[in-house]
Amino acid sequence: MTASTATMKIGELARLTGVSARSLRYYEQQGLMHSTRSVGGQRHYAATDVSRVEVIRRLFDAGLGSKVIARLLPCVETSDLEVAEDAFVAMVGERDRLTADITRLVEARAALDELIEGNTRFRTRIEAR
Repeated sequence: MTASTATMKIGELARLTGVSARSLRYYEQQGLMHSTRSVGGQRHYAATDVSRVEVIRRLFDAGLGSKVIARLLPCVETSDLEVAEDAFVAMVGERDRLTADITRLVEARAALDELIEGNTRFRTRIEAR
């Protein structure tokens, strides 16, 4: 067996990537990666799946969902400009969504700060009685 045809079981891929076997099965269920099956039904992954899992993890860590990641992954594996453009549009859209979420969170925190300040003044007045 050559390095290019070497395969590994799910436990080894999990160990090499630090990702649980459960997460790897989820990635497969979401179409983010694929395995071959042995006669006994065991999943086998290619050595190149180590780097694929690392890319998937980074995208999840960036706050992207599996549907968006599925849209971005082909860009990693091709030099097709149309695929790269689609990935770019998806990434910009996700960044804009995150920016809007951050803005809403900052506004909510400011409103909560005002409530905390008002509550602090109220408690101070009650204690002064």
